[in-house]
This record gives sequence, C-alpha cells and structure tokens, in this order.
Amino acid sequence: MISRRTFLAATGASLLGGDAGARPDAKGRKKLAIVTTEWRYHSHAWHMGERFLTGYPVKGGWHRPEIDVVSAYVDQVPKNDLSRERAAEFGFTIYKSVAEALRCGTDKIAVDAVLVIGEHGDYPDNEFGQKKYPRYEFFKQAAEVFKADGRAVPIFNDKHLSWKWAWAKEMVDTAKEMKFPFAAGSSLPVTWRMPAVEMPLGAEVEEVMCVAMGGVDSYDFHALEVIQCMAERRKGGETGVVAVQALRGDAVWAAMEAGTWKAGGWDGKLFEACLCRSQTLAQTPTGSHRHPTPKQMSEWVKSPVAYRIEYADGLKATMLLMNGLVGDFTFAGRIKGEAEPLSTLFYLPPNPNVTYSASLMAKAEQLFLTGRAAYPVERTLLTSGLVEAGMQSLGKGQTRLETPHLAVRYAAPKESTFLKD
Repeated sequence: MISRRTFLAATGASLLGGDAGARPDAKGRKKLAIVTTEWRYHSHAWHMGERFLTGYPVKGGWHRPEIDVVSAYVDQVPKNDLSRERAAEFGFTIYKSVAEALRCGTDKIAVDAVLVIGEHGDYPDNEFGQKKYPRYEFFKQAAEVFKADGRAVPIFNDKHLSWKWAWAKEMVDTAKEMKFPFAAGSSLPVTWRMPAVEMPLGAEVEEVMCVAMGGVDSYDFHALEVIQCMAERRKGGETGVVAVQALRGDAVWAAMEAGTWKAGGWDGKLFEACLCRSQTLAQTPTGSHRHPTPKQMSEWVKSPVAYRIEYADGLKATMLLMNGLVGDFTFAGRIKGEAEPLSTLFYLPPNPNVTYSASLMAKAEQLFLTGRAAYPVERTLLTSGLVEAGMQSLGKGQTRLETPHLAVRYAAPKESTFLKD
C-alpha cells in the first residue's frame, strides 16, 4: 500500500489543488465530485464511478451521463491504483481532502453532486468484525462544506450508510434537516430479475427469504436489500424490525431441519423455491439437474449463516448465506392465499461489464439531475441497521436481539425500479 503522502507527491501539482477551471463548463453541464476509499480494478470506484466517465448501456444503446466528473478525493492508493490514470485520461482533478474536491480548489462549493463510494481499502474492523469504512466521515465532511458555503447538492452513497447505526441514522436525519437529496444502496434491487416479477403492491406477505452467496458484513447487505425491496411493498408499507437472530454453522442446519418459523426455522417451500431459481446450484462431480440432499448441502457448505428477522407487523424473513451451494441471489415469498411462493432470481451479469452497476448508477444519475431519489433512503437505513444487528448477534453467541431502534417506517415506490430492458 502506497502512503497518501507518496501518492500526493507522485501525482504532481497538475492533479492536486488545481483551479476551478480544470474543466470548462460545457453547455451548462452539471459537475460531479467522486469521494472514494480507493480506485482500482474491480473496486466499487471502478464499478460505479467510471460509469460517469465512460457511460453505460441502456436499452441497446450507449448512454453518456449529462454530468461531468470534475474532481475526486481518493483516501487510499494501492499499487494497482487507477485514479491517476483516469484523472489524466478524463481531465478531472484529484484533491487532498473531501472539502477541496467539493470546492475544486476554490473557497466555495463548485460541484452539483457528490458520489460517495466507501467500499474496499485497508480499514480496521470493529469488535464484531464490521469493516469501519469511512462512509459516515465522507458524508459528514461533505455536509460541513454545504453548511459553511450555504449551498447543498445531492449525495448518492454506494451500499450501506455506515457500520454504526447511530451514524447511519444521523446521515439520513442530516440530509432531511438540511433539505438536500440523499440516496444510497445496492445494485441488487435495480438489476434484472428472472423472471421479471414484482411483489404486488399491498400484498399480504407472511414470510420471505433470500438465499445468497458471500460473507457477512458485505454480501449479507446485498441479500438483505433483496428481501427489503420486496418486503417493503406489502400491505401497510414498511413498519420496521423488532428482533434479529443470526445463526452460524450447525445451528443453521438445525434450524433448517426444524421446518417452520415457529419451530425455530423457516418455510421449507421458500427454500426450495429459491434453490429452483438459482442458476448456480451445486452438483456432484458428474451430476446435473439434481436437487441436493440435506447431507450434500451440509458437506458442501462449510460455514452457513442465517439471519432470522421479525418485523413489527408480523412478517418473518430469513437471509441465508450458503457458499458452496449457490453463487447467486434468489428470493421467495409467501403471499396470503397463494398456493405457491412468489420467487425470482436477482440476476448479476459477470465481469467485466457488470451491467447491474450501471443500473444502480442510472438511479444515482437520476438523483443528480432531478434531485429526486428513485426509492426511499430509509430502505438502505433499515438494511444498514440489519447488518449491524446480524453481526452483533453472531458476536454475542447467536443470541436473539431486540431491535426497537429499527422502527423505520416508509412507503415503497409505486413503480418498480428494477431493470427490465
């Protein structure tokens, strides 16, 4: 890892602290600042930020956003850093602080929007194993510029808001108090679905599930967003979560064998529906199109994780991370009066094009250009709190935690926001 001092010296004066005229204001186009932890191949700055440099595909055509990246702040610079190359290629300036990036070297804010990408990089963990990414710190520094300069602009925050609930809540409250547009979240709710189904608005939903891949404090957030973007459309809207219990290892298999939520597990038909939507369901070396047995699953999945979530209105949800069994994200939900679950695959196209990140940045672009978020930031606030609660439950011996602080209420957007064409 190269130190920031070495990086700043290497980039040269042309990229640091340049004047506000580093890029002409072509035909009144809006200006974007990118604030990120690091910028390398396969990082989220590469996935998300570069959509505003190169454009992205939309409906069979190449879309070029109506906003220009004029500045950036890059917190850490690994040996495979791309930020300097991109700055030279696209003509934006890298500054030494968030405030300077927003002001473009002047004494007043000089951008029209801020994209915060606090994912990847070398940061410490807290006592429960959560990576202490500085998303809150980036947001707070931006808000301080807004307050000092008397002008606020939209902020989009990639992924969850903060590893700490109090900070995540403060971010949402600050945006509301200062009256600037604020959105956040994951690509999962806005990517393609196979089949392209939506939870009916106002449905009486009894139990939901997501079966997913990946680790805690990262992919659990994605899986929780899968659940939440469907669950929030139920009758009465979102009411918040009253309790969370996380399970790991043998406790997951015991819960699965229990067979029902009341017995300490979950609805087996939901689990089967999720597996049947997966395109990556594990098989034996010569097998194909076979439903794995419980014995096979326990052999293939070395460290399963489950979050059992109880909502204030009685809805039950299970998030399962099953590495070795699946390599994708599937959803199933039990709707009152329906014989079979509603189920679908949340489809993530492969690298390097990863169109799902383009779909998320289309929502960010909408925010930047119109000042209107495609979906409520409260969705991401709640899922941020669920990650914290799940990690704390694991760290406290897989105990059930009461979560009165997660009394997050909001209404889902009437229109579906996932990619369809």
